[in-house]
Amino acid sequence: MTHSTGVGPPHDWAAEPSALRRFFTDTFAIASTEIAKLRRDPTEIITRAVQPALWLVVFGQVFSRTHAIPTGGLSYLEFMAPGVLAQSVLFTAIFYGIAIIWERDLGIVHKLLVSPASRGALVLGKAVSGGVRALAQAIIVVLLTLALGVRLRHDVPSLLGTAAVVVLGGALFSTLSFVIACVVKTRERFMGIGQVITMPLFFASSAIYPISVMPPWLRTVSRYNPLTYLVDALRALMIEGGPAATGLPGDLAVLVSLFVVLTIIGARLYPGIVR
Repeated sequence: MTHSTGVGPPHDWAAEPSALRRFFTDTFAIASTEIAKLRRDPTEIITRAVQPALWLVVFGQVFSRTHAIPTGGLSYLEFMAPGVLAQSVLFTAIFYGIAIIWERDLGIVHKLLVSPASRGALVLGKAVSGGVRALAQAIIVVLLTLALGVRLRHDVPSLLGTAAVVVLGGALFSTLSFVIACVVKTRERFMGIGQVITMPLFFASSAIYPISVMPPWLRTVSRYNPLTYLVDALRALMIEGGPAATGLPGDLAVLVSLFVVLTIIGARLYPGIVR
């Protein structure tokens, strides 16, 4: 239905749902293509599970015996399990951008950019696939924590909430990786930057120790660290007897807002990677 106000050209309101439907269809198509790559070669997920396994089995078990870190009534292994899960999400997603550079070198980016799909759908589709990849990694980590005796919540809302937060975190850090790849444009520089930012993000968060034991300058850094909000959300959703979920809406607001901003930036930068 076309409605005209008499000022300016008429606006076709019926076209908007169709455009929105096309956007999500394109997003789903891009995400499905990327997820199909993971199904064909799942070895990356398995190999990347080695590092979080070492953190839980070695680091977690040792520090559980020391009782040197205040964990608010939880065992240290229970306290750090969500942090290790967040770490695995970060490490899985942050190098996702290397695939964008490979696609540029193979000419795939040129084909995507001349397709009818919008730049936003291209970026969002890749972000969703990054979130699904992180979820596949998270399943391995969660099974390992159960084997180590960590008390996890088993109710459906907690399980669905944990899965949703993992996907959101994977999508967020995949999009951050996407933006970095669009800026640096070479594999060597990308790998260098990826290695430089992952460990600082991890250690400047609440993943393996509470913010209360940090020096003041590190507390300030941690409050601007998105991984801190991912860890806090997972800790509230995952752990039986863990912290109350009162801060969960704030954590989610930060993660969603940052994801939206990075998606917009990525959509603007994506065409420039071919230059």
